[in-house]
Amino acid sequence: MKAHVWVMPKRTVLDPQGQTIQHALASLGYAAVSDVRQGKFFVLNLDGWSRDEAQAQVEKISKEVLTNLVIEEFRFEIVD
Repeated sequence: MKAHVWVMPKRTVLDPQGQTIQHALASLGYAAVSDVRQGKFFVLNLDGWSRDEAQAQVEKISKEVLTNLVIEEFRFEIVD
């Protein structure tokens, strides 16, 4: 079983890396891209947990380790 975890800056937080990427895209001719938000993506290989246990543990890992909850938000899914 695996878990996919996405961590993104909250919408209310400035994203200078995303802005830099958006400006670079515009200078390369992709002006139709009006906003970019850069985040993080994690793949966790899970062994020995039931699906319910995996849900609880991945949420805990996401909150305590992978995400700065002051400025970021996360979502995850458990993949068989």
